[in-house]
Amino acid sequence: MKTENAAPVFESLSSGARLDVFRLLVRYAPDGLVAGDIAKKLDIPATNLSFHLKTLLHSGLVEMEKEGRFWRYRANVPLMLEIIAYLTDQCCCGSSRKKTGKTRSC
Repeated sequence: MKTENAAPVFESLSSGARLDVFRLLVRYAPDGLVAGDIAKKLDIPATNLSFHLKTLLHSGLVEMEKEGRFWRYRANVPLMLEIIAYLTDQCCCGSSRKKTGKTRSC
């Protein structure tokens, strides 16, 4: 993943409310939740929730599917794992090993 692809994802999580919504959807993965249940569980007014869901949808972190007269929202777990891999893929590359004195190259 490139930085220009990761940045919008991080921007969408910069709100505490959106972070709470995403974490709730991760907890209920893979089934997800309908908007009304998200609003109740997080005590967020429907109009505010709609704004936050739109931002999460735009970033790709959340997907939605029509279910009767409701919309079901699901966390995009593969994208979440990709973001985690992006954050950790160069972990410890610059640290030197005490025993050998060598630096790990990435």
